[in-house]
Amino acid sequence: MKYNRCGKSGLLLPQISLGLWHNFGSVDDFKNGEEIVKVAFDKGITHFDLANNYGPIPGSAESNFGQILKNNFQGNLRDELVISTKAGYKMWDGPYGDWGSRKYLLSSLDQSLKRMNLDYVDIFYSHRFDPETPLEETMMALDYAVKSGKALYIGISNYNAEQTAKATDILKQLGTPCLINQTKHSMFVRDPENGLLDVLEEKGIGCIAFSPLAQGLLTDKYLNGIPENSRAFNPNGHLQTNAITDVLQNKIYHLNELAKERSQSLAQMALAWLLKDNRVTSVLVGASSVAQLMDSLQSLKKCSFSTYELIEIEKILDC
Repeated sequence: MKYNRCGKSGLLLPQISLGLWHNFGSVDDFKNGEEIVKVAFDKGITHFDLANNYGPIPGSAESNFGQILKNNFQGNLRDELVISTKAGYKMWDGPYGDWGSRKYLLSSLDQSLKRMNLDYVDIFYSHRFDPETPLEETMMALDYAVKSGKALYIGISNYNAEQTAKATDILKQLGTPCLINQTKHSMFVRDPENGLLDVLEEKGIGCIAFSPLAQGLLTDKYLNGIPENSRAFNPNGHLQTNAITDVLQNKIYHLNELAKERSQSLAQMALAWLLKDNRVTSVLVGASSVAQLMDSLQSLKKCSFSTYELIEIEKILDC
């Protein structure tokens, strides 16, 4: 595993990090999730990413991860892990369980630490920009999280370029620099390339990409329609069947053919494509099995692209 410096900080993150958004909640097989985490660590993945509402039920991914830590990472092993969590989306009923107020963020952090049985997290994020709360208040809450010893670093997620620049300036004045921005980025979601990555490079902030496979679209899963075990088949999922258009399937097909030429799966090529950009510190992958995790790790064997390959990818994506 290669470890990249996170912006201009002293923290190194693995090229691939493990996200616990799916497959680690109360409805999932605990032993399977535990085995995935153990194998990930054995393969050099030191960064594990959570949020207060990951589950389902909300909070259960943190509770399960806390049990995994207790079972397998006692003693000094904690010092070999980078554990992150977030707050910003709805976690509990009433006016104080959502968005970006100081009340919500710091209460949520205390709850997260209790669920994971930790004294601190390595990174605490504001999970999304709050248009109704002064940005200064949200950033002051993050600053307090560090100065109180409950987090070593702070980050922001789902903040655009302008919001990131403003937040970073506030944090610099407070004396707690922004470590990292977690943003949705993939071959099918190119928004960070329109200014955000430039801001991160200018400000010395790391970038970690989530949903790098576009919720499974950048795999061979949808080459022949919509399988019953896919996210798009689930009527309650984030990915709906009407998103799988003929145009999109044509792109997936041609990207898959190019991946074959590179002796990679489409998923492996999609992860490698993100990692080719030096501004991307790490890529967050999910995993429903050890086999899926191992497949993702194979992407690290070939992260470079020829000029021809990059041109062909852009042609396919522009179709």
